[in-house]
Amino acid sequence: MKNKDDKEAQLCKDRGREKGLEMMAHEGGREASRRELVSRSLQSAQHCLENQDFGTAYAHYLLVLNLAPELKTTVKETFQFTLFKWAEELDSLARIQDLFNCYEQALELYPNDEVICNSMGEHLFRMGFRDEAAGYFHKAVKLNPDFADAKENFYRVANWLVERWHFIMLNDAKRNLTYLRAIENAVHSGSKSVLDIGTGTGILSMFAKKAGASSVYACELSKTMYELARDVVAANNMEREIKLLHLKSLDIEIPKHIPERVSLVVTETVDAGLFGEGIVESLIHAWEHLLLQPKPKNQDSSAGDYGRVIPASATIFGMAVECKEIRRHHRVGMQEVAGVCLSDSVQFFSPTYAAAGSEETVEPYTTEKLSRIPGGYRALTEPCQVMTVDFNDLQELKSLAARKPWKLSLPVTAGGILDAVVVWFVLQLDDEHSLSTSPSEETCWEQAVYPVQGLLDYSVKTGDTVMMEVCCQDYYLKIQKISSLPSECGMDFSDRDDTLSLGNEAELCHALAGLQTGTKQDGSTPVCVLESTEIALLNDVAYHECFKAAMSKVLLSLNPSKDLHSMDVDGHGSGINLQEHQNKSSLDVDPDALYILDVSEGFSILPIIAGKLGPVRAYSSVEKEQHQAALHIIAEANHFPKETLEFWLSHLEEESVVLQRPKSDKLWSIIILDVIETSGLIQQEVMEKAAISRCLLHSGGKIFPQYVLVYGMLVESESLLLESAVQGTEPTLGFNIAPFINQFKVPVRVYLDLSTLPCVPLSKPAELLRLDLMNPLLNSPSREVKIQICKSGRVTAIPFWYHIHLDEDHSLNTSDESSHWKQAAVVLDEPIPVQAGDELVLDVQHHKSNISFTVKR
Repeated sequence: MKNKDDKEAQLCKDRGREKGLEMMAHEGGREASRRELVSRSLQSAQHCLENQDFGTAYAHYLLVLNLAPELKTTVKETFQFTLFKWAEELDSLARIQDLFNCYEQALELYPNDEVICNSMGEHLFRMGFRDEAAGYFHKAVKLNPDFADAKENFYRVANWLVERWHFIMLNDAKRNLTYLRAIENAVHSGSKSVLDIGTGTGILSMFAKKAGASSVYACELSKTMYELARDVVAANNMEREIKLLHLKSLDIEIPKHIPERVSLVVTETVDAGLFGEGIVESLIHAWEHLLLQPKPKNQDSSAGDYGRVIPASATIFGMAVECKEIRRHHRVGMQEVAGVCLSDSVQFFSPTYAAAGSEETVEPYTTEKLSRIPGGYRALTEPCQVMTVDFNDLQELKSLAARKPWKLSLPVTAGGILDAVVVWFVLQLDDEHSLSTSPSEETCWEQAVYPVQGLLDYSVKTGDTVMMEVCCQDYYLKIQKISSLPSECGMDFSDRDDTLSLGNEAELCHALAGLQTGTKQDGSTPVCVLESTEIALLNDVAYHECFKAAMSKVLLSLNPSKDLHSMDVDGHGSGINLQEHQNKSSLDVDPDALYILDVSEGFSILPIIAGKLGPVRAYSSVEKEQHQAALHIIAEANHFPKETLEFWLSHLEEESVVLQRPKSDKLWSIIILDVIETSGLIQQEVMEKAAISRCLLHSGGKIFPQYVLVYGMLVESESLLLESAVQGTEPTLGFNIAPFINQFKVPVRVYLDLSTLPCVPLSKPAELLRLDLMNPLLNSPSREVKIQICKSGRVTAIPFWYHIHLDEDHSLNTSDESSHWKQAAVVLDEPIPVQAGDELVLDVQHHKSNISFTVKR
């Protein structure tokens, strides 16, 4: 029996061994097939890449990486290249869903690849998905803190997602404490259920919870701010006590989102013009759907039985001012620029003027911190109450938008030039607590500015009256039709108590009707709307004169036989018969004409200046039809032959490839590049554009500018610290907010005015970097600069600006008072204490458009 059992056992073993060998043989065959398939797919992918068939190549690489994960490291760079090229094709074909599917597949294979994360973020950002883009940029930076492309992208998107005023407001301890006290008063009076509309970081919700509210709800529309608030609330151990809603307040429903009506709404959804963040619309909805009924007047019932709002009310004030800085950004102040006549047949306005007469929802004002505006300002009238609004009165809120425009008059108390009406407000949080945004107050707030445009005469004198019309169209405070009424009209205000109204409207209308020359716009003159920065550029005389001189020098060197002033229309040239020149040009383009391309961004008259210097073909790259029409009118006013000025984009088959030959057999004599943004930063991809431009110049041709020198100095500035990051828990009254919002801090502050920046210089200005567009061999991506400390203090920031050299003889300083450029500054993570006589070493790094500084002792 035993032998029989042994035989059966042996037989089972033999069968098992045979089966195992069969399986091994089968597995070996499968492995061999896998390896062969992987090998063939790799070869096919390579073949497709050589033929630029990126879609098929990408599919082959996906197959390879799924079959052979061990090859991930080996094929990583080639896979990335293929992905990016295929994504470009999909983007150009508008196959957006396919594009994102490819990136999702790639991130499944390489979940921690910072390059793929960054590229995904770039596509999302270009398509307007800023929240999502920020997530990918942030992840890329976390994966590799030294990845310069991702850092630059994250800094750019961070400015969109977490606006810089969040830092300034959270550092304003007075503002925070005032809100806390008002909320405590309300909660202690019985308002136990609270809704925080537009919670931001959640600070007002936490104030309410700290004050003893039993139920606190908070809503935030921005995904980034909602997630940030969630982290902040959790870090302060209130995640179970504050319910956060990723919703617009208008979409909140009872009982779907909150169980019942609340007794208190707190909000600070106000901007410099008070209504611009939508406070009126959101409070109308809150009173109708989310708040308990308001407390009847003169009734002493408990506050908890009724609804109320913090802030309770607001009073808006305004005054007329003279301000050169506002003027140069909103009115073209000259008839001639570098020899070019700016025709009266076209009128230039800034967007605020266009918004005043528009039915579109456009912000009708700009904002300025008047206490820091370059050159200061001068009041031409006394401050005047414009209007009041009661946020606890539903009917008053509903009547605002329907209210007809009303007239407002301000008696002039000091003569000068009427440049703007500026507006601020006092926010009455409750009976005891208020916040003022007045320019005379130490406040984190800016003021709303309504520039005066379209008048024939802007001068006013004591006794005159500044007239305007006020309305609340689209829940914006609009101040429009600003004009001045001379005192000679015989209207006396000396004994009037009410300066808001002239009283006798018939008398006023009669007086206004008599002012036939009061306004410049008559409806027949073409209007050209420019950004305020473009108007400031038109007013920059030094800029245009410098370019004129530098272009003359190049054109003369290339064509010394031609008279460069032969086309001057003012009679100071050589006296050539202009009509004869025009007739000749219309039939036969000068074969010796030199070609000039201006690819600077926005509205530019440099091509017209170039056209006045001799036989040239000047090409402008302006895109907007309105801007092209304005340039045509100016060209005609300067008696240009039609061929002298052309619009370059109309000659291109593919507008994305702007830099190319003017004709197959021609090269450019001058290419004008925009190197520095108005904000104070270097333009993106400027060195890449310079590299292409150098290949498109004929012998002796030049890129303008030829090189740029970066200058900077070390300063101590508390203001820059407060505007860049939340400084610990003290300003936020003990709440832990700083580490979370400071994730979105950006080391570079832009649009600065060094002339008014509150700071103490600790060193002299020094040359930090050279960017050479004509000779790239002189460039270096990094440089160490020794800086001598001349005053003891704490180094908190490094402001920087540029000397833009068109050539060795002609340069522009972007820190000049008349410059249309602003300045920028790098703010250090930690202040560095220094003593006079110390020497610091500045490690300067330049990557694409980003400049970074590291300070070493």
